[in-house]
Amino acid sequence: MVGIESEGMSRKKCFMYTILLFILAGIFEIGGGYLMWMWLREGRGLIFALSGAVILFLYGVVPTFQRSYFHRIYATYGGIFVVMSLLWGWIFDKIPPDTYDLIGSLVILIGVSIIYYWPRGDDNK
Repeated sequence: MVGIESEGMSRKKCFMYTILLFILAGIFEIGGGYLMWMWLREGRGLIFALSGAVILFLYGVVPTFQRSYFHRIYATYGGIFVVMSLLWGWIFDKIPPDTYDLIGSLVILIGVSIIYYWPRGDDNK
């Protein structure tokens, strides 16, 4: 995160930039996986598989725009993935998160915020 800030991006803009990248990666991974699921489990056409594969490829590209180390980016993304998966189920499958989903999501988001956003001297990757 220091790298972005030193390139003239404010801390607030840096935060918003990283959050948007995590959300975009989540949409690509969950969306691509969902299309593959629809192809294999629901018998949808090959276009679902091909679209899913392209979107999953894009998911692999998006995290490279983050300014930290690989392990911190993917650890943080893993937590955001959990929360976004629950939201996906609520929006597309009409299954709302229950109390334990919400509590778990809050715990996860606190944890990944500490992992990714806690100030360190080595975050200039």
